[in-house]
Amino acid sequence: MHDLIHVILLGIIEGITEFLPVSSTGHLLIAESFGLGARSDLFNVGIQAGAILAITLIYWKRIWDLLIHWQEPANRAYLLKLLVAFLITCVLGLVVTHYGFKLPETITPIAWALLIGGFWILGAEAVAARQVDRSEVSWRVAILVGVAQIIAGVFPGTSRSGATIFTAMLAGTSNRPAATEFSFLVGIPTMYAATGYELLKVLKAGGAAQEDWGALIIGFAVSLVVAFVAVKWLLGYIRTHRFTWFAWYRIALGAALLLLVPAGA
Repeated sequence: MHDLIHVILLGIIEGITEFLPVSSTGHLLIAESFGLGARSDLFNVGIQAGAILAITLIYWKRIWDLLIHWQEPANRAYLLKLLVAFLITCVLGLVVTHYGFKLPETITPIAWALLIGGFWILGAEAVAARQVDRSEVSWRVAILVGVAQIIAGVFPGTSRSGATIFTAMLAGTSNRPAATEFSFLVGIPTMYAATGYELLKVLKAGGAAQEDWGALIIGFAVSLVVAFVAVKWLLGYIRTHRFTWFAWYRIALGAALLLLVPAGA
């Protein structure tokens, strides 16, 4: 029962933080370090898959419309921009993986990423507020969003959604819902690909034999439901609010971790 509660809590944390600009990787590591216990790579991949499925279900009508009416100029251009952003992420991801460019997933670098990311959000909101409201996703936005996804992968705690949303806003898509939609849609194939890659690695290494599949299924289901609710709430929230509260939350959490956790931990 004690372990079941931990599994449910990890699923809730993953579901809430995967698409909010606060870093799911950072929060999972913090939770595991402060009492919920380290989990297998397959478990972490599994609960992330639940969150990805949630965002797919939320956007299924938009995705279906883009695919069915791909011949319409606006839809075709949008699909091509999603594809370019995804391919840039894939290519750069292979380079990063080959050369091992990634900070360790320990508390200190994650704390710094949370802190710096909070100020990044405040700056992006300030710049976007002075721009004309633009919903169009340009090629420049698509390219930079592809790069931003890799930066988030190299620096744990950065937040993929935060990096891509605010890159899009700074690069010209100043409208928050439009920037968020592009970020989430390009994140769907990106995260499915990353999850599949991690899953293959785990299975190839023989990790499936020792896995607690019951815990993984529960974590997956909890993450799916919680992520669905969290993203639905976020999409409504950003129509009338800025991301400022998320920025201050990141700054406060990052600063607290730097003060409370020994350097290098």
